[in-house]
Amino acid sequence: MDEDSKGVHWAATREPHPAREAALASISAVARGAKDEWVALFAPDGVVEDPVGPSVFDPEGRGHHGREGIAAFWDLAIAQADRIEFHIDDSFATGREVANIGRVTTFLPDGNAMDAEGVFVYRVDDAGLILSMRAFWEFDRAMATIRQAN
Repeated sequence: MDEDSKGVHWAATREPHPAREAALASISAVARGAKDEWVALFAPDGVVEDPVGPSVFDPEGRGHHGREGIAAFWDLAIAQADRIEFHIDDSFATGREVANIGRVTTFLPDGNAMDAEGVFVYRVDDAGLILSMRAFWEFDRAMATIRQAN
C-alpha cells in the first residue's frame, strides 16, 4: 500500500484520468485539513452527497450545492474530526467519472475512530473541476465500527 501524503493510502491504479486526479486532490486536501483548497476543487455549481441520501449531515438527502454549501458541509462534518484518513483499494475511471472503493477512517475528538467503507464517485467537467462527489456508505455500518483509536 502506498502512502501519497499524510492520511492518504492509495493502493489502486495510478493510470492518469481527470476524475481520478480530482478525487486524489480532494482526499489529499481533506486529509491535510485544507478547507479552502478542497472547496476550490469544485465547480461553482458542484454538489457533495456524503453519504448519498438522507443523513445526519443532510436530512432531506438533496446534497450540498455550490461552493458555499460545500464549505458549510466541511464545517458541519469534516471540521468535527481530529483527522481523516483515506484507504483507497481500487479505482475505476470511465468517461468523466471515477468510482473509488475503499475506507475512510475518521478520528473523533473523544479519542475514538470510525470506519466508513464505501464507493466514492467523482464526476468532473472539461476543466477537471468536480461537478459531483457522491459517497455511498452506510451510517449504521460506520457507527458499528467505533472503537478506541490507536
